[in-house]
Amino acid sequence: MPAILMEEHSLYSLFKLHWLILCIWLIYLYTRKITLSHHYSVTGNQITYFFIAILLLIVLKASPIDVIGKYYLFSAHVLQLAFIFFIAVPLFILSLPRDFFRKFVWNYRTRFFVTLLAHPWISLFTFNGLLSIYLIPAVFNFLQQYVVLHAVAQFILFILAIFMWFVIIQPVPELNTNHPLVRAAYIFFASILLMPIGFYFVLVQKAHFPLYYEVEQMLTPLLTAIYDQQLAGGILKITQMFSYAFALLFITLEWGRREFAKEGTVDDKNIRYVRGVVVHLHDRKNNR
Repeated sequence: MPAILMEEHSLYSLFKLHWLILCIWLIYLYTRKITLSHHYSVTGNQITYFFIAILLLIVLKASPIDVIGKYYLFSAHVLQLAFIFFIAVPLFILSLPRDFFRKFVWNYRTRFFVTLLAHPWISLFTFNGLLSIYLIPAVFNFLQQYVVLHAVAQFILFILAIFMWFVIIQPVPELNTNHPLVRAAYIFFASILLMPIGFYFVLVQKAHFPLYYEVEQMLTPLLTAIYDQQLAGGILKITQMFSYAFALLFITLEWGRREFAKEGTVDDKNIRYVRGVVVHLHDRKNNR
């Protein structure tokens, strides 16, 4: 660890105890209320997803990476955002059983809001649009001046990221109304919406963040403020592309299993029974 971090920041700010306590509390709840509970059936893969997400959260928020991203390197801050929004969030969703979502997310009190916020087009533009706005230099520089506003903005993005991944993963069968091709198209448009801000940071040749420009090359002599911005754009796009690639693979495999399960079966909607004889009716929609 660079000596400047130890000199300028306290041990608590470098290793945030409250984040560590939060992660330990989440581990306790997941183990006690879900894994060891008789109400839910949890697979080994789901447990693995949860602990990978928790480990990412600890590394990104309870380690010096948080201080580096806040005061020294814009690329470290974008790394935090990208890994949390595009890796940790979907892993958390995948780690929870369906009955958990039915009980706490898809009930009569929250059903309307979940349906609204998890609508494909609403979630597509809210998360990707607000993330792009958040990273615009003028907006980001303004938020950096106010700790509370900055924290609120990140919390809102975190909630919107959850609903965006709800559309892609669809953890609740009752929400599974989108065809796999629609979900694949959703991923494509989501990657397109973040492309301008990502390429902007890669191609820009001017330092736009005074906070990071003032401490230029203090941690890494070879990384100038401009290179730092370019690295941030690359991290954002690469993380997004890899996470969406895995999501496409997930959707393709799920679609394949669904079609394989239908093989050799007959749609009940096109069956009629006449004097004990099964009659298969033609699908009028397909014969038009």
